[in-house]
Amino acid sequence: MTWAIDIDRDDVKQASLVDDPSPPLAPGQLRVHLDSYAMTANNITYAVFGKPAGLFGPDKNGRDQGYWDFFAERGEPSRLPVWGFATVTESAAEGVAPGDRFYGYYPMAETAVLTAGNVGLGGFTDVTPRRTTLPPIYNHYQRIEALHDYRAADHDYWPVFRPLFLTGWLIADQFEDEGDYGAEQILIASASSKTAIGLGFSLKQRPEPRPEIVGLTSAANVDALAAQNIYDRVISYDQIMTLSAGAPSALVDMAGNGAVTRSVHSHFGGQLKASIIVGKSHWDAQADVEGLPGPERQGFFAPGRSQKRIADWGGAVFGQKVAEAWVGFMEVAPRLARIDKRSGGEAALEAYKEMLSGRADPKAGIIVEP
Repeated sequence: MTWAIDIDRDDVKQASLVDDPSPPLAPGQLRVHLDSYAMTANNITYAVFGKPAGLFGPDKNGRDQGYWDFFAERGEPSRLPVWGFATVTESAAEGVAPGDRFYGYYPMAETAVLTAGNVGLGGFTDVTPRRTTLPPIYNHYQRIEALHDYRAADHDYWPVFRPLFLTGWLIADQFEDEGDYGAEQILIASASSKTAIGLGFSLKQRPEPRPEIVGLTSAANVDALAAQNIYDRVISYDQIMTLSAGAPSALVDMAGNGAVTRSVHSHFGGQLKASIIVGKSHWDAQADVEGLPGPERQGFFAPGRSQKRIADWGGAVFGQKVAEAWVGFMEVAPRLARIDKRSGGEAALEAYKEMLSGRADPKAGIIVEP
């Protein structure tokens, strides 16, 4: 018997450690043991949008889908998706053998059962029926040996930063593609979050002239965040009014905090050229977005953007661009976050509660080793 963590679909604060039986495998299935996974604010976004929220579109029965649909059938307690590494312990899938190791998307549990399709040297795609209508980026499992930008020294930073860095890189790519929406400065809320850091880093790699990159964070984080040199400037939320209201600007909101959004929209008004919401790290903050001056807020969905770029460039070129950006980021990642390792089911549950409550240290990268 192994462990898993069940989360109430209607109340993400209700989570419990449970025994998780290991049923026999069906043909095409494989069982993995999770070696390590990360717990980040990104996972809280998955929990907040676990129930259908219009992100993924309908399944084959015409029902909207959410993040809970990856690892649990409707009516079952939900399992939170996490990014990490796992080793195959048992396989009934041709082309996948015990001992094979994969990076990918797993449930918050000690073990997982996946259904392998499109098996190749690079990995496989999970073709469990409920997952086939969900975004492909979440369903692909990559062999570690096939990750061209993988370096053993960066192992723990992959689950901590890779999904979040990719999101930040894709947002930066969209800004460049859209001529920065005409903005002279880009404001990034919740600037200490790892997605924001990925965005700030990616924007700063562009040659001049480019927009000024302004990180918005709590007053307590300003000095430490400024010292990391990810942004051109870092200010606290209560200093937003000191920015020039006449400067064409854009907001990227990682926090989903209505008070910050309203402050920026009210201050810049028509000079705010774009307002993009990415995640909801401040998951329990009031939205308060009715009647905002300035542009209508638009959501950013990384899987959709990645699929667009794969269509534009082809999968090989897309992968090469991401790999080059990632290797560059890995040169600075160790100074941006220390790795904080936790072991076992009880520690996994506590890590989730810590992240959910906002108690987690933003300078730590929590790695759970089941």
